[in-house]
Amino acid sequence: MSAEATNPGAPLRRRGRARIDLRRIGRVALLGPASRGRLPDAIGHVADAHRAHHPDADLAILRKAYVLAESSHRGQMRKSGEPYITHPLAVTLILAELGAETTTLTASLLHDTVEDTEVTLDQVREEFGEEVCYLVDGVTKLEKVDYGAAAEPETFRKMLVATGNDVRVMSIKLADRLHNMRTLGVMRPEKQARIAKVTRDVLIPLAERLGVQALKTELEDLAFAILRPEEYEHTRALIAGSGGAEDPLTEIAERVRTTLREADISAEVLIRPRHFVSVHRVRIKRGELRGTDFGRLLVLVAEDADCYAVLGELHTCFTPVISEFKDFIAAPKFNLYQSLHTAVVGQDGAVAEVLIRTHQMHKVAEAGVIALGNPYTPDSTAVQPFEPADGERADPTRPGWLSRLLDWQESAPDPDTFWTTLHADLAQDREITVFCTDGGTLGLPAGASCVDAAYAQYGDEAHGCIGARVNGRLATLSTVLSDGDTVQPLLSQDATSGPSPDWLDHARTAAARIAITGWLDAHPEGEQALGGQPDTPRPQPQQPTDDTSTGRSKQGARVVSVAVDGPGTAVRLAGCCTPVPPDEVTGFTVRGGAVTVHRQECPAVARMQAAGRPPVAARWNDDGDRRDTGECRVTLVAESFGRPRLLADLTEAIATADAAIVSATVEPPSEQRVRHTYTLQIPDAAGLPGLMRAMRDVPGVYDVSRAQHQAVTT
Repeated sequence: MSAEATNPGAPLRRRGRARIDLRRIGRVALLGPASRGRLPDAIGHVADAHRAHHPDADLAILRKAYVLAESSHRGQMRKSGEPYITHPLAVTLILAELGAETTTLTASLLHDTVEDTEVTLDQVREEFGEEVCYLVDGVTKLEKVDYGAAAEPETFRKMLVATGNDVRVMSIKLADRLHNMRTLGVMRPEKQARIAKVTRDVLIPLAERLGVQALKTELEDLAFAILRPEEYEHTRALIAGSGGAEDPLTEIAERVRTTLREADISAEVLIRPRHFVSVHRVRIKRGELRGTDFGRLLVLVAEDADCYAVLGELHTCFTPVISEFKDFIAAPKFNLYQSLHTAVVGQDGAVAEVLIRTHQMHKVAEAGVIALGNPYTPDSTAVQPFEPADGERADPTRPGWLSRLLDWQESAPDPDTFWTTLHADLAQDREITVFCTDGGTLGLPAGASCVDAAYAQYGDEAHGCIGARVNGRLATLSTVLSDGDTVQPLLSQDATSGPSPDWLDHARTAAARIAITGWLDAHPEGEQALGGQPDTPRPQPQQPTDDTSTGRSKQGARVVSVAVDGPGTAVRLAGCCTPVPPDEVTGFTVRGGAVTVHRQECPAVARMQAAGRPPVAARWNDDGDRRDTGECRVTLVAESFGRPRLLADLTEAIATADAAIVSATVEPPSEQRVRHTYTLQIPDAAGLPGLMRAMRDVPGVYDVSRAQHQAVTT
């Protein structure tokens, strides 16, 4: 096993390069710069690593940055006893190993100067330019004396906003946290645990989203060792005991080399050890580890076409495990990752996972956005990411997840709300792309529903969403979207429409949850109408003669009188049973003191009475007060046998009866029977029997009834 696999605290380094002695570097740093005209010995390793990726890099600015950093931090010591300058040097070395360009390394050397020394941002701007100043400011923490307990979440908010404009800010922060995690042993156990939890919950997901796997995997192992020490030690023992003489991966790797050589495919075949957390996850998944579970085969080739040629040879000469095949070249992950994944069976039945990628893909897979060089300046030597159709994702500074994060954080001014929502947002580790009917695309987390798509496309206008079409078919708002779906949210024309609390059960994106919660908090006066269309009652004239209030529901203009303790009570018709005259009705008091009116036979009435909620006497007002029209809303259920054009014929019958369809759903056929649920706006309750007869007359429909349950909108 490699040093990285057996020792998660080992520094990242290129193969063949000697281990860096940071204590020696620290002693050299204290001696100050070397002779004029050449780099100080203390950053010689940084220069070597940088030139390995950028042979023509001008190192003069690195020398200048080092001189300022060393002189500013002189006399400061780390808790480990090392000179403080060893920390920015180590952070810069990590980034140099991953191929970061000169501007990033310059800012990395200076990243703690403004926070911990007398150096100011103006000084950095004057000596190194606006770009370096922006990066240094982006990673500078906010002072606890100014922000108190909100300092940490607000620092991360500031850093993420800065990352939205320049992704290199987060690259420096990740390398900074990695070195701090490597040297965390000198801290108190409780502080180690606190830092490790933030690393696990925030920094590691960010590293995954930026594609920096080299940093992400080591951060995972370091946090794992602190937060779950017993499982870590058990995993460590398993890895240590796996290095026997008979390694099944070695045999399979040699067979793969022979197969590709005979096929005249030039490829490098490596055994890539799994890191600690990866081994732990496999053990949890499978129970007992196999010999091939401690690593994977990595096949590196020159061109994209060679990847598929390798795949063809492996699937021809070995028995493939088809369920393990994934093509992340044709469909790259949202964090720039590209590879072919497969698994093959060896002669003795051992199953080996195989990753196939080009050398360029491998560089991006390890270093993510860091491998892009400076993404803001055209550079023919920089690694170019894939160019998807989505223009937003082609820009590495604003991938889909980051755009969503920057959008919702503006709606979360409270630090606690921001912090908890950030944790929840980053816990969603996969992303899908769905298409809009206007040709645009939406990047959403896996598991997102039509509710999320509506808010992503329309913002606050999605409060009035009454349903959606997915791939051209009507679907419920709770429908979970799949990668590649086409979605069309359907919005109500009613300006008073609003979301239902049930929508929170279906929302996966932070933007949708914040918007829904904000609307509900701003409208606490009552339950929502069917399909998320709230009934916002209009103020009614008070009745001075008795304690009876007359309320008018926005579902229709039919007036309802309700006996209550005082005048002026808000009244609305329940969306679950949509009562209309002459239905027998009863009411119940809900949030804010309003009264919701149900049909007597509504199941909700029995549930509320069983729960001990006292009913409020209600009756239809027949005093002729019709200041609006007599329109009302009703929900009907049509039971029918399935046949072509059934839906078209039903909607035509409804339209002929002068009824407007507010929402509709068609359940999947069961034994050739189909159930349709319609919420309709009708001109007058007197026309309801005729409407139901017209629907029953449609060929294939054998029953039409009033809804007795909470209807689901589409």
